[in-house]
Amino acid sequence: MRIEDEIRGKLQAAFQPRVLEVSDDSEAHRGHAGYREGGQSHFTVVIEAESFAPMSRIARHRAVHAALGKDLVGRIHALALQISG
Repeated sequence: MRIEDEIRGKLQAAFQPRVLEVSDDSEAHRGHAGYREGGQSHFTVVIEAESFAPMSRIARHRAVHAALGKDLVGRIHALALQISG
């Protein structure tokens, strides 16, 4: 399974978001640290879910990282998050 699909599945299950966009930005980082041939190293996630509304920015980021889990986060070089409630 592609990392992009794993991210999407875990976030969908954890937050039932109104908006969820996961994009693989790896190709834009070719030649930079952490780039892997074939991509799946640099991602941007845009997520909007009601459960984020009462959370601070840091709490939202922690919740997303917890939902993804240490194993999956450990396989990602860069993860840009845009989270709203």
